[in-house]
Amino acid sequence: MRSAALVLSLAVGQASQWANAQAVATPPAPAAEPANAAASESSADDGTTAATPAPQRRPLPPTVLRRLPRRPERTDEERQELAAQLREIYRKTPSTWPAPAVDAGVKWQEIGLLPDVQHPEDNPLTKEKVALGKMLFFDPRVSGSGQMACASCHDPDLGWGDGRTTSFGIDRKPLDRNAPSLMNAAYHTSLFWDGRAESLEDQAKQVLLNQDEMRSAPADLSAKLGAIPGYREKFKEVFGSEEVTIERVTQALACFERTITGGRTPLDHFLKGRKSALSDEAMLGLDLFRREARCMNCHHGPLMSDGEFHEVGLSYYGRKFEDLGRYDVTGEAADVGRFRTPSLRNFKESGPYMHNGLFPTARGVLNMYNVGMPTIRRHAHQLEDPLFPKKSSLLKPLGLNNQDLSDLEAFLEAASEPYLRMRPPELPPAEPQETAAK
Repeated sequence: MRSAALVLSLAVGQASQWANAQAVATPPAPAAEPANAAASESSADDGTTAATPAPQRRPLPPTVLRRLPRRPERTDEERQELAAQLREIYRKTPSTWPAPAVDAGVKWQEIGLLPDVQHPEDNPLTKEKVALGKMLFFDPRVSGSGQMACASCHDPDLGWGDGRTTSFGIDRKPLDRNAPSLMNAAYHTSLFWDGRAESLEDQAKQVLLNQDEMRSAPADLSAKLGAIPGYREKFKEVFGSEEVTIERVTQALACFERTITGGRTPLDHFLKGRKSALSDEAMLGLDLFRREARCMNCHHGPLMSDGEFHEVGLSYYGRKFEDLGRYDVTGEAADVGRFRTPSLRNFKESGPYMHNGLFPTARGVLNMYNVGMPTIRRHAHQLEDPLFPKKSSLLKPLGLNNQDLSDLEAFLEAASEPYLRMRPPELPPAEPQETAAK
């Protein structure tokens, strides 16, 4: 049997491989478009069916990728032996685990169980408010067109996303970004890929009022919902009066969204002491995740996200599909191309991946991180450009082999859980039942 000391030094020798990196000018072809992101159909006012173009597929920008020689693969016997040794190491409390591979200055937290959700003092949790928020979440009448519900882009059957590369907005207008999953959104300190909202209440309000997304208006929303007797009754039950305001609508929505949480994954069972909850592959993947794969630089803590913003080479700066990310919120040159680190909890259920939905599969994401993500070429006219994006120094080529990538996938799957089916609630009719029956 190999000693535990040998297991604890698995990462030794990786750094020497970086010196052998070779520049590769042509990136791999982008993965195929998911079937549900193809052109779709919508009904026109005259009853005919019109084709709606799907968001255009984004090719990778002109980049330089740096590859490392992949390390040799292990035999099945070696993998089983190593998994058994790692299981002995990781069966102890996380405070005794091997130190993760993180760069100097990274303020990391150990992977752990999700804490209880904290509700704001000005929007406390009540079951009545959750029920009202659930109704509003599934009701398309909250949008200006009466056709878009929150669930249109955050479908519980699709991992609380929409399964598309980038979403559709009002009147089926293609939007620029992928819809983030709402699972565990209660734990985020900033919302949207660019972090422009600091609370779920603010996030809901921005979407409702956005002219490209739901195109509602406070007065119209109040009048529309206030004309529905069932909603007037619910608002009185929750808030003490029948008055419908956008603030009350967003409070109810946020209260419901804070109940969309996980914490029942194989990884959670492992952390609670059931050490058989992780397969050998996931066990190997856990150690890779924390060390050789360097994932803990950005994906750590109970949420498996640092909540920060990083530039990973996908801003398309100066080209079609350009998205400057956090810069559009702060105006700071250092934020050009930076996007919020997504949580890796329930990662397997939340594709396509990245802010622009570039990768339909988890393996595509892992392959790109394995080569350190793309470095955008700087052309002559951009040499003095103060806004030219700077890729995060945390990204480095890794040299992982196919076994390693499969083990990382197994670990990410172990950090995911099947979504519970949620039946949409019965929505209050526009007029009382007895009136409608006449």
